[in-house]
Amino acid sequence: MSEELKIANPAPLGLAGFGVTTVVLSCVNAGLLPAEALPVVVPLAFAFGGVAQMIAGVMEFKNGNTFGTVAFMSYGAFWWWYAFLNWTVGAGWIKPPDPRGVGVALLIWGVFTLYMWIATFPTNFTLWSIFLLLWITFFFLAGADLGMGAAWHKLGGWLGLLTGLDALFLSFAEVTNATFGRKVIGVGAPILKP
Repeated sequence: MSEELKIANPAPLGLAGFGVTTVVLSCVNAGLLPAEALPVVVPLAFAFGGVAQMIAGVMEFKNGNTFGTVAFMSYGAFWWWYAFLNWTVGAGWIKPPDPRGVGVALLIWGVFTLYMWIATFPTNFTLWSIFLLLWITFFFLAGADLGMGAAWHKLGGWLGLLTGLDALFLSFAEVTNATFGRKVIGVGAPILKP
């Protein structure tokens, strides 16, 4: 007698990788940690922000979840980009980039996140709020690098901190609900019904 294999929900893993890495970097960006703490983020971005999300993205692909695949693979790649950029500059392999180049990259990530946010409307409130906070975070961080000033960077850090904590809450809710086999922690109704 063969038993059907139950597939685990990979989203809590991807959300945890995203949330933890985002919270640590955002603590630096918001000024809660000194700039000297930034090197802690680089290996974290490779190992958890990048790898964990890419694993979750591959698993979402196997589950047939287009949104989860695109989101986790993309933001996993974002963390690899961020880590490679800081690693290669720190090692002296490349020159530090012009902040405007980083600003344009962050702006495009904001645009990508904005259209991913629209796709969250039929999911749940918490996922919707994560993507709302994230595209606004990217726009503030981009604005700082494009010359709007240090206040934009700091505000982007605070928004990123809220984004990361929101992602960790959704990870917590989904893993807890799965473990208990029932809804223990609510994540809110969809903004729009599909």
